[in-house]
Amino acid sequence: MAIKLFIVDDHYMVIEGIHSLLQNEKDIEWMGHAGNAASCLAFLLQQKPDVLLMDINLPDKSGIDLCREVKELYPSVNILGLSTFNQQSFIEKMMGNGASGYVIKNATQQELMEAIHTVAKGKPFLSFDAALAMRKPDNKNDSPVITRREKEVLELIADGMTNNEIAQKLFISSSTVDTHRKNLLTKFEAKNTASLIRIAAQLKII
Repeated sequence: MAIKLFIVDDHYMVIEGIHSLLQNEKDIEWMGHAGNAASCLAFLLQQKPDVLLMDINLPDKSGIDLCREVKELYPSVNILGLSTFNQQSFIEKMMGNGASGYVIKNATQQELMEAIHTVAKGKPFLSFDAALAMRKPDNKNDSPVITRREKEVLELIADGMTNNEIAQKLFISSSTVDTHRKNLLTKFEAKNTASLIRIAAQLKII
């Protein structure tokens, strides 16, 4: 019987990419996708996938929190965390909230297929890069890896600039700035902008 698969991710290119990788797989039934936590929960009221591919960085709620909520409501749904982040703390939190596995977005088709089949059986799975991150000693003082653009945005946030002001200065859209801001909050595990700046200052990043 085919494995029913549903994906929660707010990036259309990611969804399309995964769909194209899996569309010819006879044992995968693509149930669709949601772009945020609210749409995901609305879908689950109607249908139950066998495997839920869940991004940890969603626009309306952390995937880590959504994972816990889904597992409390629908224990039979197997969740596979999906992220660009391979920080140990994210993997631990996702697995701690009930995820059966964790895959970095650079995974190969073969690795993704293996992950889906493994968690569909209720067994745990970590992609190669995620497993590598878990083997490293967890140093809480390790600075998260940020891109050059994220560092620029972070410095301008610390200067007190708004999203619109940052967008004008860097010649990017306000929504792109907002995405960078959300990624920074996630990477630094900060609840708000004030704590983001404080943590970044403590780590001597700004």
